Amino acid sequence: MQISVVIPLLNESESLPELVRWIHQVMEEHSFSYEIVFIDDGSTDNSWQVIQELQAKYQTIKGIKFQRNYGKSAGLNEGFLAAQGDVVFTMDADLQDSPDEIPEMYRMVVEDGFDLVSGWKKKRFDPLSKTIPTKLYNAVTRKMSGIYLHDFNCGLKAYRKNVIKSIEVIGEMHRYIPVIAKWAGYNRIGEKVVQHQERKYGITKFGMGRFINGPLDLVSIMFVSRFGKRPMHFFGLIGTFFIMLGFIILLVLSVQKLMYEISGIADRPLFYFGILTFIVGTQFFTTGFLAEMNLRNAPSRNHYLIEERLG
Repeated sequence: MQISVVIPLLNESESLPELVRWIHQVMEEHSFSYEIVFIDDGSTDNSWQVIQELQAKYQTIKGIKFQRNYGKSAGLNEGFLAAQGDVVFTMDADLQDSPDEIPEMYRMVVEDGFDLVSGWKKKRFDPLSKTIPTKLYNAVTRKMSGIYLHDFNCGLKAYRKNVIKSIEVIGEMHRYIPVIAKWAGYNRIGEKVVQHQERKYGITKFGMGRFINGPLDLVSIMFVSRFGKRPMHFFGLIGTFFIMLGFIILLVLSVQKLMYEISGIADRPLFYFGILTFIVGTQFFTTGFLAEMNLRNAPSRNHYLIEERLG
């Protein structure tokens, strides 16, 4: 199979028939073998019923229905596990991503050798309340990650199959899949200007909370990427610093007390600071040991309750 299109959705029943027809038309025109993997993230409308009806008409459709809402990252992670195509696309279900971009992005992966191609909605049809914070968010992410993409959060992306089979998307980290891929060793990351459509149906799922959670998720990725396999290197280094600082402070105070018979040592703030730093250092060291133990005995993550599957 050449292409898998992974589409997480929440209450997008009105747009699904048009989206499937559009994707099918593009695939037929270019003779691609393909599948569409819908992940219904706990929709409260009749989205799953629409997917069932479409699956009866188009045998290329697969469906996964979550028992409740888990978020876009969960949907993408399950979609990646189910995808079988050599090149895996992600796109939103609201018709704002154009399937017409698929052939060229596919070519960039297959012929130009990119591991990941991200869409860039250079001209957007979003309100300023969304576009201005998005520009700020992208600028910060570029600076922190060293990946010079204009639009990290564009839903339309293309991945070489081994990329999505090598990474795990948890929490709300779907915005940072290029960062996760880079830290996994996939450095050939490209970008393509794509057409942005105005929303025709439903309401946006955009929330201002992403600008609080987003930077926190990025910091988490940067930390886990560097120290996820060796937490003791992080916690142990800090712990050693505080332990040594506390030890030196207490040693100096002890020498002053024993050799120079300086009184009132226990009443000096430095004495309590020395004890505090020693305790803090010990706690960091202990955290490092516990993290190492947890890493070696971690149960499977990303377990979601799936109510039904199609295909």
